[in-house]
Amino acid sequence: MSIPSPEWSYFDLGPFRIHAYALCILAGIVAATIMTSMRLTRRGAEPGIVLDIILWAVPLGIIGARIYHVLTHPGDYFYPGADLLRTLYIWEGGNAIFGALLGGAVGAYIGCRMTGIRFWSFADALAPGLLLAQAMGRLGNWFNAELFGLPTTLPWGLEIPQSNPAFPVGLPADTLFHPTFLYEIIWNLAGVAVILLLERKLTLRWGKAFAVYLIWYGLGRSFFEAIRVDPSEMFLGVRTNIWAAWAAVIVGIVLFIVQSRRHTGVEISPYQPGREWNADDADIESDNADSEEDDNGDGAAAIQKSVAAATSTNGPSS
Repeated sequence: MSIPSPEWSYFDLGPFRIHAYALCILAGIVAATIMTSMRLTRRGAEPGIVLDIILWAVPLGIIGARIYHVLTHPGDYFYPGADLLRTLYIWEGGNAIFGALLGGAVGAYIGCRMTGIRFWSFADALAPGLLLAQAMGRLGNWFNAELFGLPTTLPWGLEIPQSNPAFPVGLPADTLFHPTFLYEIIWNLAGVAVILLLERKLTLRWGKAFAVYLIWYGLGRSFFEAIRVDPSEMFLGVRTNIWAAWAAVIVGIVLFIVQSRRHTGVEISPYQPGREWNADDADIESDNADSEEDDNGDGAAAIQKSVAAATSTNGPSS
């Protein structure tokens, strides 16, 4: 029942090298976008407006993910004779979800300001889709045979080839490891179900659904991070990502409490006051445009009839 590592992690398409990890991330982004768009549209937002927001959120999220990874793994990039350009080689791996959250939040805020969508309305609509995207992205760690956990004798242990640079020195070649990628996939998918079920029982608006996301993901990540064997920066004897996970839980709890006290009513619209979009107005504008086209057509026909009549009554003189 052990889980084998894939025999490939990329394929070449002409001059391009396509990494499975990148495809997993892209698939997650697409899935989260579709889910968020459907949820936000059901709450009264203009269909497709999510695209205007993610055009800011995704690029800044990727930048934030890379910056966070580089800063929390300085030994891999900053040493005598190091090639600093490698800090930009995102295709070599190294993208941190906590950095993506920070950078993506900045991008989402900019996109929300430009579109008129409330930031917390977007965050709530995004929450389950974000967990779905992270679950799909974790599959990329399996293809890369990376970020696995401690040795285990459990039957579903992950097989890692001894030639893998991350294989712990001194262990037998047949050692199995905790498949932390699989644990997090299951945890994140369960989180999607938890948020959707809670929304049926509670009014998770004004950022409270996103608060549940932070709490859920932070709790799970703090455990999965604790059993990983990959090197990480330590602070007070604790991995930096565990500190970040604990911070996510605290921020989520505070956010839920504060927003529950500040907003006791129903969220009437996902738009900021004065920036609302009305589907009826859009239909009226479309109908007016069609009417103007019809009027213009009738007018042109009338002119043609008048010209024809004038031509027929004004024959040549005798």
